[in-house]
Amino acid sequence: MRGMSPAKLKQMMRQMGIELEELDDVEQVVITTRSKEIIFENPNVVIMKAKGVETFQITGDYVEKDRKPPVKEEDVKIVAEQAGVGEDEARKALEEAGGDLAEAILKLTQD
Repeated sequence: MRGMSPAKLKQMMRQMGIELEELDDVEQVVITTRSKEIIFENPNVVIMKAKGVETFQITGDYVEKDRKPPVKEEDVKIVAEQAGVGEDEARKALEEAGGDLAEAILKLTQD
């Protein structure tokens, strides 16, 4: 709302049942998806409360990091057994194959 003072804007928002709360001293916010992490260091975080719903707004600089899918222990045992290798070697092959059992077994059994 152009030309409106911040105090007037806050008053209008309160009248509409909207509250804003700025969180102090936030050190880090991490958003984790299946394939990546989005990491905000020292972000500005504001909580907007309206009609019983809280919405978080995060602003600031961030970095994205790729995530490797977690390797299941049962998959490690299957790969180790099928490829005739130890569990450490099987786990490493599974991690490199992105959790794909067939690819990990092929990698370990090819000469």
